[in-house]
Amino acid sequence: MAKEVTIGKTDVKTTKLGLGTNKVGGHNLFPGLKDEDGYALVKEALDAGVVLIDTAYMYGEGRSEEIIGDVIQDYDRSKIVIATKGAQDASNGNKPNNSPAFLKQAVEDSLKRLKTDYIDIFYIHFPDEATPKDEAVAALNELKEAGKIRAIGVSNFSLEQIKEANKNNQVDIVEDHYSLVYRGAEKDEWAYLKENQISFVPYFPLASGLLTGKYTKDDYAKFEKQYSQDQFTTILSALDKVKTIAAGHGVTVAQTILAWYIKNPAIGAVIPGARNADQVKANVQALAVDLTQAEYEQIDQAFVVFK
Repeated sequence: MAKEVTIGKTDVKTTKLGLGTNKVGGHNLFPGLKDEDGYALVKEALDAGVVLIDTAYMYGEGRSEEIIGDVIQDYDRSKIVIATKGAQDASNGNKPNNSPAFLKQAVEDSLKRLKTDYIDIFYIHFPDEATPKDEAVAALNELKEAGKIRAIGVSNFSLEQIKEANKNNQVDIVEDHYSLVYRGAEKDEWAYLKENQISFVPYFPLASGLLTGKYTKDDYAKFEKQYSQDQFTTILSALDKVKTIAAGHGVTVAQTILAWYIKNPAIGAVIPGARNADQVKANVQALAVDLTQAEYEQIDQAFVVFK
């Protein structure tokens, strides 16, 4: 199984399992986070051989980037792939702004917070309503040509917006909401992305913890806004099948689900988040889980109703 992937049409290479860092400094998203935990879990990821660190301005309005920037000073920068995202305009209530001037400044601000002279992947985090998407990407392409970013991404774009952004074949990667219980991207985006050599990275791969296998039918109230009672029952039944496969490999349900994404050829990399270093260690172990093709298809079929 190929554990290293190339991002889009670029020379950026990464392992198939990265680290999502919305819980690193993301005080605005998760109350009660401690900065020291953020420092420790980024260090743990890098020490464990994780290459891709995925962050964003909105994770703590720059704090996540600052913590990562501090940590990477003690590591070989050339062996780390940093992905960050920008679009939220602090001068306008953090509403999305894709104007060329704003995005260029967003990259400069991220470079300062990350304490580096280049960003491996820079995503437009959310689309705005006004800016033609090919013009927004063209501005980032100027920075790519200047060596300030190595790959251009978009996130939370519809297929039509992705196509507009990629009018000049300058989009390298798409990050979007996707999991085994939220599979719309398979039919909406994947064919176009494959045809245009654009990598795909899912966020919320463990569906906010639902796919870890730790919940029972008594926990439905936590998920009732997202799933009907029938859907929740279907998910628990599917996870029972995953538990059997996980037991055969001597690993957890979460590690088995992550291994499914790692094996999926349509997925460039998977970036589970973590709240502490122990969770990072557990996620990294998913790289050692080698699902058979039959097990891969069994998991796929268990969640087929969500396609």
